[in-house]
Amino acid sequence: QVQLVESGGGSVQTGGSLTLSCAASGYTYSSLRMGWFRQAPGKEREGVVGVYSAASGGISKFYADSVKGRFTVSQDVAKRTLYLQMNSLKPEDTAMYYCAADPTPGGRWYEANVYRFWGQGTQVTVSS
Repeated sequence: QVQLVESGGGSVQTGGSLTLSCAASGYTYSSLRMGWFRQAPGKEREGVVGVYSAASGGISKFYADSVKGRFTVSQDVAKRTLYLQMNSLKPEDTAMYYCAADPTPGGRWYEANVYRFWGQGTQVTVSS
């Protein structure tokens, strides 16, 4: 069973920055397919970034078009933690942000139903 705990959300003004963290436990971290999703009130949950660590050691990162150039995903395998650095935040980035993980390869990174394990979410609010 994978446990995920997000932190780092908060309230910032337009143009501000935040870094979200997702601490994973209960599974071999390097074997997890992970992602960040967000859900704004009245909207569907959408994929923000996806990270896939291949058995060969290569890491693939995927970004939604809406955050490319502003958000950066990184991970510290030793700390079993996934990070999301968010810069140049906009009001439309306001949402609950969720960390997701699954040990099974395959599926489209931006589809929520391919991840079995989810954190409780952390709120990001960007004011204009």
